[in-house]
Amino acid sequence: MIQKSKIDIKGLNFYYDKKQVIKELNLEIPKNEILAVFGPANSGITTLLRTLNRLCDLTPGARQEGEILLDGKNIFAPDINLTELRRRVGMVFDVPTPLPMSIFDNVALGPRMGGMKSKAAIEDEVEKVLRMSALWDDVKDRLNTPAARLSGGQQQRLCIARVLALEPEVILLDRPCSALDPISTAKIEESLIQLKEQFTIIIAPHTVQQAGRIADRVAFMLMGDLIEQGATEDVFSFPKDKRTNDYLTGRFG
Repeated sequence: MIQKSKIDIKGLNFYYDKKQVIKELNLEIPKNEILAVFGPANSGITTLLRTLNRLCDLTPGARQEGEILLDGKNIFAPDINLTELRRRVGMVFDVPTPLPMSIFDNVALGPRMGGMKSKAAIEDEVEKVLRMSALWDDVKDRLNTPAARLSGGQQQRLCIARVLALEPEVILLDRPCSALDPISTAKIEESLIQLKEQFTIIIAPHTVQQAGRIADRVAFMLMGDLIEQGATEDVFSFPKDKRTNDYLTGRFG
C-alpha cells in the first residue's frame, strides 16, 4: 500500500480538563512539504503542534480523542516509544533556548546521546546540520564559544540545527521568528524551504505573510475548528469560507 501522507489526523478532539481546544479535526499532511497552520490566538494551533509529538502529555489534565497516524501508525498506540517519537518529530519553540554550553556541544549532544562515538563523525555531523540551518558561516570560527553569545536569530538557527542533529522526519516550528528581525527571519525561511526536500515541516507562522512566502499548503484554524485547508495559492487567492477571507484581509484577528 502506498502511504499518501506523512501524518494523517483523524477526528482529533483535545481537552484541557473540561475545556475543549481542538474540535473534530481531520487533516492529511503530505511528506516533504511545508504546512503552515495559522489563525488568531486561542485557536488551538500550539496545542495541535504539541500533540503531534505528544508533548501535551506533559500537561496535567490534558487528554485527546481520535488518531494521529505517523506513517500509518497511531502515535497514541500503547506500544509507542515516546523518546523515539520525539526524535522522529522534533520541535522548535518560539523562544530559542540554547543549552548553557558551547555552540559545538549544543549540536553534538544529540549525536552523542544517540551513541555516536567517533570525534570525526561528530564533527562532520555538527558541520552538516549547521550548514543545513544556515548557521555554519556565522559560527565556524567560534564553535567553542558559549551559545548564549549568539544573537537571537543565530540562537534560533542553532535550535533548528539541534533538532536536525537528531535526524528527525518531521519538524514542528511554533512561531520560530516571532522575536526576530527581518534579516534573521529571511535566513530561517530560506533554510526551511531547502529543508523540506528532506523533511516534512509544520509551522505556526509569525504572520499570514510568512505562510504565504514559505508554505506549500495552509490550514486556517479558528477557536479549535479547522475552517479551511489546501494549497497556499488556492486558499489565499480563492478562500472558500468567508471567515478565512475575513482573517486574510485583516477584518479580524
